[in-house]
Amino acid sequence: MTLTTVRQGVQLSELDAWGTVADLGSTILEGEVKCYGKMTHGAPTDPLSSAYFGTTQGKFRMVYPFNEQAVIVTGEIQLTDESTGQVTRYKAGDAWFVTKGTPVLWEVLSETFVKHYLAVA
Repeated sequence: MTLTTVRQGVQLSELDAWGTVADLGSTILEGEVKCYGKMTHGAPTDPLSSAYFGTTQGKFRMVYPFNEQAVIVTGEIQLTDESTGQVTRYKAGDAWFVTKGTPVLWEVLSETFVKHYLAVA
């Protein structure tokens, strides 16, 4: 058994390069949107996984491939639930839950952002 502390202030330099969000199935609308991550439990293909995930500034669209609970640890973003039109701004310490299949427009407002997420397939 392990206990993993989710730390505030994690920077992209502490994470592994994962390509761009387009490599993960998202559509980039503005910027290059490079992404970085570090698994804290399991692998992305497991039924249950968690990781730090962050990107450079930009705008992209994705349809969530899993259920996710996440908390921002660095930076600021704006998420738009395209199924309802709800727009919410998040900064370090803020959290959300999103269900699989939800179309979300991401706007990374700060130079970079990092979240820690728990994903359930």
